[in-house]
Amino acid sequence: MNNIIDLTLPVSDTLKQHPELLDLLVQLGFKPLGNPAMRETVGRLVSLNKGCDMIHLSKEKLIQELEWNGYMVKGAETNDD
Repeated sequence: MNNIIDLTLPVSDTLKQHPELLDLLVQLGFKPLGNPAMRETVGRLVSLNKGCDMIHLSKEKLIQELEWNGYMVKGAETNDD
């Protein structure tokens, strides 16, 4: 299993590779991802980095949660504004 999460990729790409992350991301505040239409539209345009900014979630908190759930995280140092 590839357990690397790249925060610079669109959320929809991340969820295609790791569908098990959907519930965790929604719990962290990415509420629109609970709607399949939003996942397919906004999810194609927004990365986890940008999503954190949009929902005012610290990237450190997201990284911590992902790491606690067994994932390695890359792309956190990149600001993809």
